[in-house]
Amino acid sequence: MTGSGDSHHWAPGDHILWRYRDNDSGDVHICRPVTVVRDTPELLAVWMAPGTECVKPVLTDGRPVHQEPLATRYTVPRTTVRAHWAGEGVLKLARPGEPWSVWLFWERGWQFRSWYVNLEEPRTRWSGGVDSEDHFLDISVNPDRSWLWRDEDEFAQAQRDGLMDAAQAARVLAAGEAAVETLRAWGAPFRDGWEDWRPDPGWTVPELPADWDRTPAHTAP
Repeated sequence: MTGSGDSHHWAPGDHILWRYRDNDSGDVHICRPVTVVRDTPELLAVWMAPGTECVKPVLTDGRPVHQEPLATRYTVPRTTVRAHWAGEGVLKLARPGEPWSVWLFWERGWQFRSWYVNLEEPRTRWSGGVDSEDHFLDISVNPDRSWLWRDEDEFAQAQRDGLMDAAQAARVLAAGEAAVETLRAWGAPFRDGWEDWRPDPGWTVPELPADWDRTPAHTAP
């Protein structure tokens, strides 16, 4: 992947990896090649183009994870597969140290659909991208600013299965409440007009490298 590395900021148009590690094993199980839109001390913004080849977890029999009953969803064996992102592209916005990222979704013809607040571990930067860990609980935000919690059942099941202890669950809930307060105040990045942003037509779709799951030699926050 292109990019300037840990201690520097990436330039617009650089290709990096946005990855998530499994909550149990710590191995990378989600990997999405993205294009840097903006990278400053205040914000990392990246674009995942339609049709991007990604890595995602599936059950060992090939079924999508969401097809497994909730009671066993996090305990049955899994593997990873390479697959192309279906649907329109996604713009991801993340502020350093913040335990969530905000994703923007559009329908065909750039009709803005929604924001999505993904509660997650603050991202760790490395030379080829950023790593995080998903925290199960999320928030959907509609264009009219109404919002709702998402995946509360999965958040509860993850605790029952020992994927997070009570202390971590409390931190995730606190992060969610902080995100809600940002919503109610209509703070950044919701107020910043990102729904009107469009990708550079000259950008190419990043390729998924063969060593997408390599462990960085060193990391930086």
